[in-house]
Formats: sequence, C-alpha cells, structure tokens
Amino acid sequence: MLGEKAFLDIRPLWGLVIAILAVTLLYWLRLGNPRQAVFNSSRFMFVGKTLLLTRNYEQLDTEHFSIKYDEGDLENAAIVAEAAEEIYEPVTRMFNYEPPATTVIILYPDSNSLAETFGWDKTEKAMGVYWRGTIRILNPDEWITEGDKRQTFIREGPMAHEFAHLLVDYITLGNYPRWYTEGIAQYVEKKITGFELYNPVKYDGSVGYCTFAALEQEFDELDPGLAYGQSLQAVELIAAEYGEDTVFRILQYLGQGYGLQQSFGKATGQPFDIFEKEFLAGHQSRTAA
Repeated sequence: MLGEKAFLDIRPLWGLVIAILAVTLLYWLRLGNPRQAVFNSSRFMFVGKTLLLTRNYEQLDTEHFSIKYDEGDLENAAIVAEAAEEIYEPVTRMFNYEPPATTVIILYPDSNSLAETFGWDKTEKAMGVYWRGTIRILNPDEWITEGDKRQTFIREGPMAHEFAHLLVDYITLGNYPRWYTEGIAQYVEKKITGFELYNPVKYDGSVGYCTFAALEQEFDELDPGLAYGQSLQAVELIAAEYGEDTVFRILQYLGQGYGLQQSFGKATGQPFDIFEKEFLAGHQSRTAA
C-alpha cells in the first residue's frame, strides 16, 4: 500500500540518534566484527545525513522503500515506487538476501540537482546512482520524452541496477572491486528486465578486452563499452561455468574480508588467473572468428 506524507523535521532527534549510534558502535566493537561495525555505522550516519538534507521533501512509503521527492511530483514518485517494489522480490531472491532496513530513494527533479549532490560537472548524466545506503534517481521526465512513461521506466529505468549495487554493498561491507559490482548490477538488470547497458561486441567490434587488474584500476578512464561490457560478460561466464549461485557466493567471501581472487578461489575451487586467461582467450577466439 502506497502512502503519502510530509517528512518530519528530525533535527531535534539527531543528538539522540548520535548517542544511540555511539553506544551501538561500542557494542559491535566489543562483541562483533569491528570492520562490520565501522562500515555499518558509516553507512547509517550517511543515510541519516541524507534524510536531514531532504527533510523538506515529500515522502512516499511502500513496503520496502521510502521515496523522497519534490513537492508536486507525486506522479513520478509513484512510478518509481511501483518499479522499486516490482523488482524487489526477484532481485532479493537472486541474491538470497534482503536489506535489514527500508531503502531510501531520493528522486531528483533534474540532472543538475543530481550532479550537485556528488560535486559532478553539470554535463555529467546518470539515470540513477547508488551511494552509501541510498539510491538516487533522476526524474523520469528528464529522459523519457515519448511513449508510455510508466512502462518505459519499469522496463529501462535504473531500479534493478541500483538496488543490486545496494545489496552488493551490504553483503560485502563495501569490500568489492568496481568491475564486479558493475558486472553483477548489469547481470541482474538484464535477467530481470532484459535491458542491456553495454556490450563491447555490439558497441564496437574493434573494442578489445584488458586485464582485470587494469579494469579495476582504470575503470572510469576506459571506453564505457569496454569497462561495462567486460564486467557483464565476466559475470555471465562465471554464472555459465560455475552456476549462478557462485556469482553471489563470491560476495559472501568478500564480506568476510577476502580479496576477489581469494573469494573466487574459495567459491569455485579454481584460481582466478586461470579464469582470466580463459576469458581473454575466449574473447580472442571470438574476435578472430
């Protein structure tokens, strides 16, 4: 059931929240995993800060999400809410994991306001961004200019992609290579909605692959078709060779503090460098053909 309500001013409660958080952090540090305590506390603080900064926004609540939006934009907020709930069950089933709290989604009226949040250049464009416990979504009116807006957003919008990023972040406690979370997000999105962001073969037949070390270190400097396409195809190969559950089992080991190569080895029983050689060799044979 959707419900609209104004977001209450929580500033008077912020001191109490900080105090409770401090006590909780000390408890975690004493009895739990220190790394988990620090990560969860940092994310909790950032979500709290985001709620404070958007305290004057309207709020639309669903079973699993809380959408914050500008006054008068209930129509788009409702579309985002519907899309979010539609992907919630299939995505969490794939991960075999549900987040422990309601997920906050911020709906931004335009690209400039979304870019300002991250200090981006105003020319930077994104339909959605996951960042430290919250999902930021661009107003559908900014990129859907024809056809059925609701259907287009559900089919091509970023909800499955960004929610997958959130689950990766929660499960791994932030311990993941950039290419792996991007590969998983695209994999989930493609499986659930059929939408494919980039494919290097379709994008440009001349685009070659790089080592995974280079992919991680230079992700944002690489051609997008290469960076995102290689990430997706690597995850697809892991799923094809070792089973889809292995893609997500690797996340569990990352969450225990292992690096990707160790996590891959524990989940598959095979060294990552063997997988990398197979992946690159497979690309070369496909290109030659």
